[in-house]
This record gives sequence, structure tokens and C-alpha cells, in this order.
Amino acid sequence: MKPAPFDYVRPGSLDDAIVALAGDPGAKVLAGGQSLVPLLSMRLAAPSRLVDINGLPGLDSVEAGPDGVRIGALARHADVLASDDVRRVQPLVSLALADVAHATIRNRGTTVGSIVHADAAAEMPMVLRLLGGSVDVAGPSGRRTIKADDLFVGPLESSLHHDEIAVSAFFPALPAGAGVAFEEIARRHGDYALCGVAALVTDDAVHAGYLSVCDVPTVVDLTGVADGDLGDAALEHLDPGDDIHASAAYRSQLVRVLTARVVAAARRMAA
Repeated sequence: MKPAPFDYVRPGSLDDAIVALAGDPGAKVLAGGQSLVPLLSMRLAAPSRLVDINGLPGLDSVEAGPDGVRIGALARHADVLASDDVRRVQPLVSLALADVAHATIRNRGTTVGSIVHADAAAEMPMVLRLLGGSVDVAGPSGRRTIKADDLFVGPLESSLHHDEIAVSAFFPALPAGAGVAFEEIARRHGDYALCGVAALVTDDAVHAGYLSVCDVPTVVDLTGVADGDLGDAALEHLDPGDDIHASAAYRSQLVRVLTARVVAAARRMAA
């Protein structure tokens, strides 16, 4: 199918982009386009205007420092994945990015775009929430920071206002003595995961994040849970559903198996 008709603007500055968004309540931001364009083609989305931010300067940075990793809105998945500094400061970002779609999509898709698209089947929204990260956005009222816990409000729905643009995402650094791990199961490599789990182990705390299990990226506190009960304990806070790809029972079993695996791997890393 072809997209429904829309206006297209390519502003040269962030201020101009915000004005273009604010002037049309039906406008959408176009960055990498690897999520939005398929929705347009299937007419699952029909914005009246696309605001292409690829011409905006200074939004493609990837910075890693002692406090964490900051990724600009136009940084491509492939560039973030290729960064040794990102892998050193927060290895979970790199572990999850390696399973994002295919190389062709990673070469064009943006990490921040994936986050604000708020797809519960995508890797990076879950990683941001598990790590307690945040997104910086700019709008007519200035800039603000949205914590990951406040960002995802429903299926494919974030708390960004329609006239705001996400300019960067921040992932806190991995503390000394902590460990992380990630694993997902998909029908084919590069497909959306049937279930994906990441673990963060810090001191005596254990947290696990889940994708393709609930309507929003979900994190469960598993601190103090015995190893043999991790999966069942997580399922008390999750709502695996049926679709054409997997039954709820199968997803529940994947939760049990993957939770045990990634928590064990994160503990090995921490040790």
C-alpha cells in the first residue's frame, strides 16, 4: 500500500522543527524512519505532516563518560553499536542493540527514535527503563527531562507532547561490581522477539526487564527471589498475550527460561 497524503518539511534548525510541529497537531517527526515509514505504508498511521529532522546539526553525537552514555536523536543504531566506549561504560546498550532488527535497519534507524516510538516489542525502550535512564526533549516551552518510568504510557504511546522533539537519551553507567545480560527469542534473527529479557544485578538487588510480553516495556524487581522461582515470580507482574506468533502459554514459558538464564549471566558478570 501507499501512504496517505501528507505535507513534508525539512527544517534547518531545531527551533524551526519545533515550530513546524506546533503548527500542525497531526504532525510527526521523521528521523530514521524504520518504524514510522512501515506504519505509513500500511496506513496504520496517517500524519498530516512529516517533520524531517535529519538536517538538524549536532544531534548525531554518541558520548560515553563516567556517569553514563548520552545518545543524540540522529545517532544510528550501527554507530552506537560500534562504539567501544559505549560497550565499556554501559554494556547492556551494546548487548541489546546487537539484536535490533537487521544490519540494514541498524544503519538507518535511530536509537532515540526507537525509544520514543515506544514499541513494547523493541529492545531499547526496555533497556532504558531497566537502567533508569531518561530522555531530553525540546518544545515551545523549552527543554525538559523525562525519566524512563514516566515515558511509556501505553502501546506505542509516550508522554512526549505532540510539539516536542526528543533530542537525546541517557543511559546510566554500569556501577562497579554490577552485572548485566540480555537474551531474546525470535522466529528468525532480526524478527521482533517473541520474548526478550534483560537483567541488572547490583549488590544484592536483581531487576529484570521484558519486551514483547506486556503492552509497555516492563521491569520487575526480583530481589530476594530464589533462583528456581525467578520466572514464576516475574510472571506475577506480567501479562503475556496470544497473537499469531506465539500463545500466552509459550510466552510464559519463555519468560521462565530466559529470566533464569539472564539473571545467572548477569551474576557471573558481576562476580
